[in-house]
Amino acid sequence: MESVGFLSQCKVGRIIIMASEVQANNGVNVEALLAAKEALTNAPEAAQFKWRAACEWKDGTHSHSTVESFYGLGQDQHRKTTFAFDADHPEVFASLDQGATPVEYVLVGLASCLTAGIAAVAQNRNIQLKSVKATIEGDMDIAGILGIDSDVRNGFSGITVKYNIDADAKPEDIEALVAQSQKRSAVYDIVTNPTNVTVVVN
Repeated sequence: MESVGFLSQCKVGRIIIMASEVQANNGVNVEALLAAKEALTNAPEAAQFKWRAACEWKDGTHSHSTVESFYGLGQDQHRKTTFAFDADHPEVFASLDQGATPVEYVLVGLASCLTAGIAAVAQNRNIQLKSVKATIEGDMDIAGILGIDSDVRNGFSGITVKYNIDADAKPEDIEALVAQSQKRSAVYDIVTNPTNVTVVVN
């Protein structure tokens, strides 16, 4: 597929930027992202991705998950390394606390996705970031997952993300960064919209 090669070039940053232009440097290759957007517009089948994770139960509520490959740009892709994640429940749930809880991983995913988006949007808008820090909380009534009250949902009743951003920009421009990141965040979409989940037992 012609677009795959083009996107590969974009990924390694073979986009020329005029030296005379003063650019923000937030470490995001926006030129490559914009080039990828154009290429995928012309080859929409290459935009179909499948993200993967593998999980193995260890003991009790402890599990070990790995992330290594995904499908995109028309073929399987492999990461430089295998990323590992341990999940467990805290001691207050009579567990051994050998990892973050699955719901905490959801919060990490949301905060990470929004933060990456802020950096990308800032780069595209030529706004220099100095620091970006987020704190995130998810409210949950565990009476639902414990089966105490069937009217209480199992998941979060609400999530709050608070940002402290230092940047060479007006407050309204910083707020616009966050708003645009939220608009384009995959994880924000995942946690705010219903997603079909198919569970298959082999």
